[in-house]
Amino acid sequence: MVGGKSLGERIFNKSNVVIMILLMVATIYPFWYSVIGSLNGGADLVRGPLFMWPREFTWASWEAVLADPGLLHTAWITISRTVIVTVVSILYTAMFAYAFSRPYLKGKKLYMIIGFISMYFSGGLIPSFMLINWLGLYDNYWVYIIPSLFGGFWNVIILNANYKAISDSLFESAKLDGASEFTIFFRIVLPLSKPVLAALAVFTAVGVWNDFGTTLYFTQSTDLQTLQYMILKLVQTSNASEQMKSLAANSSTAIADLLNNAQGQGLITAQTIQLAAMVLSSIPMIVLYPFAQRYFTKGVMLGSLKE
Repeated sequence: MVGGKSLGERIFNKSNVVIMILLMVATIYPFWYSVIGSLNGGADLVRGPLFMWPREFTWASWEAVLADPGLLHTAWITISRTVIVTVVSILYTAMFAYAFSRPYLKGKKLYMIIGFISMYFSGGLIPSFMLINWLGLYDNYWVYIIPSLFGGFWNVIILNANYKAISDSLFESAKLDGASEFTIFFRIVLPLSKPVLAALAVFTAVGVWNDFGTTLYFTQSTDLQTLQYMILKLVQTSNASEQMKSLAANSSTAIADLLNNAQGQGLITAQTIQLAAMVLSSIPMIVLYPFAQRYFTKGVMLGSLKE
């Protein structure tokens, strides 16, 4: 159709809009439900589900979580671990990928074989535990840092493709000017790789932030607990209490009343505490994405400019 869109194109565009709206609602609503549930009175939440707004608005659950003296410490452990691992891991992985992308690297085939094997096979939990223990990292803060310093061969492949897209004339002219490999990497390669580095940094930060397995398997001290592990314990405790309450209700009313009291009454219950902790732990990553998106756009524009 000249001067406009055909009927098929309009139907296709409207269908895309409807599908995207449904996907957006399905993605956002679980988080929104957690928010309104954490801001609702606990006893009222038990009486029926919420949909759009809290029926009995209160900050009691959030205040209880924020008043926990262990929360700030677990937040510090999680934040420091995320920042250190993200920065150092991206730097180390980018340096390895740069060396791997050079055609004159000796032993490149061997590194490639080792890298591809590591992508599909691992030693498993028990050998990893034995290695961590042998290195003296068990129940140590450095267990969060050292094993995560290399971002994995998947990231190497992505960075390698990005480096090969850079014109070889830039490397040749830099070497003619006497630039070393480190100079080339930090002054040429990194500035031209900002979009992919920003994307990998976000993925790495989210993965490290949400990780609770390291705390679960390789630590036992309460001083090394992370936010996600704390939420895991809250969820497990809440589920265990619900199971015990349902079993006790069929056998003993007195025991059921005790379990109800243990879960909390009135404004604060185990469920509202659990929801408040989950929302608070999600806020940093939610805030990070808009800034990261802006940086992606800026990095693409910088990488597209040529002298």
